[in-house]
Amino acid sequence: MTNAPARPRTSLFTKYFLALFAAVVVPLLIAGGSEAWLGYRDQRARLSDLLDAEARLAAVKIQEFLEGIRDQLGWMVQLPWSVGADERRRLDGLRLLRQVQPVLSLRLVDSAGKERLFVSRIGLNRIESGDDDSRNPAVIGARAQRVWFGPVTFQGGSEPYMTVAVAGNRSAVGVAIAEVNLKFIWEVISAIRVGQTGKAFVLDQPGRLVAHPDISLVLRADHATTRPLQLLRAAILAQPGQAIAGRDIEGDAVMAAMASIPMVEWSVIVEQPAAEAFGPIYAALWRTGALLIAGAILAALLAYWLTQRMVGPIRLLEDGVARIGAGQFDHRIELTTGDELERLAQRFNEMAGELAVSQERSERISRLKRFLAPQVAELVDQSGDDRVLDGRRVEVVAVFCDLRGFTAFSTQVKPETIIGVLGSYYDALGRVVATHGATLTNFSGDGAMVLVNAPVACPDPAGRAVAMARDMQASVQTLLAEWRAAGHQLGFGVGLAMGPATVGRIGSEGRLDYTAVGNVVNLASRLCASAKDGEILIDRVAAQAVGTAVALVELEARSLKGFNRHVHVFGVDTTATR
Repeated sequence: MTNAPARPRTSLFTKYFLALFAAVVVPLLIAGGSEAWLGYRDQRARLSDLLDAEARLAAVKIQEFLEGIRDQLGWMVQLPWSVGADERRRLDGLRLLRQVQPVLSLRLVDSAGKERLFVSRIGLNRIESGDDDSRNPAVIGARAQRVWFGPVTFQGGSEPYMTVAVAGNRSAVGVAIAEVNLKFIWEVISAIRVGQTGKAFVLDQPGRLVAHPDISLVLRADHATTRPLQLLRAAILAQPGQAIAGRDIEGDAVMAAMASIPMVEWSVIVEQPAAEAFGPIYAALWRTGALLIAGAILAALLAYWLTQRMVGPIRLLEDGVARIGAGQFDHRIELTTGDELERLAQRFNEMAGELAVSQERSERISRLKRFLAPQVAELVDQSGDDRVLDGRRVEVVAVFCDLRGFTAFSTQVKPETIIGVLGSYYDALGRVVATHGATLTNFSGDGAMVLVNAPVACPDPAGRAVAMARDMQASVQTLLAEWRAAGHQLGFGVGLAMGPATVGRIGSEGRLDYTAVGNVVNLASRLCASAKDGEILIDRVAAQAVGTAVALVELEARSLKGFNRHVHVFGVDTTATR
């Protein structure tokens, strides 16, 4: 048969690869993912820098506000006190209240800690009251640190105030103490805008709200309300130097950064809603998503077109596989697609041919195993020559065996018990026969016929037959012990004879058996019938062939049915060690 010229082939992988790349799905995914990630990273870096700069700027402005008050108070403690009232200091104090609006009241204390002057916007002014302020924390702190900033307090539970104290360069000039209204920091905080809605606020060291664009939150002085802001500050402190994501006082997602005011241990936090901060990224993602959808639609159309091109070949393959699976091994799948599908169809066709050969071989082996040992059947099959099964005249050893007392046993027990006993019995015999490479021609009730040296010749057939018979006795006697324990009185005898016989396949077209015909078969059968439980009886020819290799006992010659003369019989010593 001439081989057709090889057709040019294009792999299925290449077809799909080109189709998917034509659809631009993979490039769009890579580009979109890269753009989203890089854009998010850059936007977050820019946002972090912007928020950090705004927070630092606000901190600088608030610090300048506090330093301005500190410097104004410093002018009040330049000269030492003289005896008696000092009108000039009173005028300076009133001038400070007029020029520095956040200062609510001013108190001047001399070096002895006595109050010399008190001026206020809301209270009565006092001169030379002489009140002892030596134990006042503001006086103590100013003398120790030169400048002292007190904790934030909320007068009337609303407006935030702070005490600022400044000591003179010399102890003789005393200390200036001012009550400062922190509500004026609101102007600094309100001026800060990040984007359209971003804002800033100030927390003191314990976490109370000092300044916020919504001044009502400050005046409310509600610790529970400001809890989200404290959590936001804690999150920033956990990741210093960068903007972090958190929740604002309304619970909305924000990006925030913080700067500190060391002189008062305040925190200035600048925040911007996350939706606004990442708005450009979201817009880019929407654009990328639209492109991905368009690319997916194009890819779906291409995939549909390719699938339609493959439906026909796949259906042919499916139909062909179904036919082959149903046993039509002569069926062949014809495909000319020039790709992997065509090669797959060729593989199926090759498989169908191999299955046909395998089925034929399996059927032949099954037929052979009906009367041959499995290894003999395999040998005949591998050689491909079953002429060894043809009728011919050869010297064989015929072995017969059956159970003693089986007829009575079968009339007394249930059918399932009989079947169970026979099943165990046949299994034991079958294993022994297969082990010795003999040919089990048939089972007949509780009896069995086995041939040695046919159809395949073997060395020392008599010795092999005797060894097999001894193994049969050993295996079956084990079963008999179990059956007797169950109350079943059974025995087992074996008889074998050696001589020429006609062997071959015998039967009709629908049923063939391999068997032997001749005097040796009848003799083995009669010896088996004459054997008692546990006995192995052999004829003189087999005994002579075995010689001294096996311990034999010559028994009294017996008259056997079908034989005119007495037959010399030998018993195999089953107790002797082989």
